[in-house]
Amino acid sequence: MSRRVISYIDGFNLYHALDDFHQPHLKWSNLWNLSESLLRADEKLVTVKYFSAFATWLPGPFARHRQYVRALECFGVQSIMGRFKGKMRQCQQCGVRWKSHEEKETDVNIAIHLIKDALTDQFDRAIVVSADSDLVPAVKMAKEPDRRKEISVVAPPGRFSHARDLRPILEITVGRIKKHLLPQQMVHQDGSIVIRPSEYDP
Repeated sequence: MSRRVISYIDGFNLYHALDDFHQPHLKWSNLWNLSESLLRADEKLVTVKYFSAFATWLPGPFARHRQYVRALECFGVQSIMGRFKGKMRQCQQCGVRWKSHEEKETDVNIAIHLIKDALTDQFDRAIVVSADSDLVPAVKMAKEPDRRKEISVVAPPGRFSHARDLRPILEITVGRIKKHLLPQQMVHQDGSIVIRPSEYDP
């Protein structure tokens, strides 16, 4: 039988890695097909989990992000959303205060799902797409119940050195991303049409 694989995508880690290349169309990536491209010959992709959070105070990015999540759902990707927390900051020189936002829960959500899936025997190999070193304890813990299970960390484009503590097996290239983009138009499970935002047109 094929070995079962679950892919865990750190959404913001991947997003900011792609943003560094200043090619917005790369952000319209098909995470199911991308994950399938990382499989070995004897493996089958059973689940893709996408972890992120909505920046609700930014109308444009919020709308595009919601559209992206719906597009991923068309391909069976599960979205696990965290949240942003407002935080007041102050300039130490001039005293000006402003409100910033910190993303919360994504790394915790990845850790919880990874460990829970390992404990309940949901995969034979897990692929974790992230360069966030905060995930090191979760990756180690997920191996404890059954040493036969394999946890493979894959670094987002340009982030291999950032992921060194996670011991990544490879880095996703921009070329691989370009081969696995979502189409311009899709039909959602609820029957509605999902259209690619114009900002992500190639």
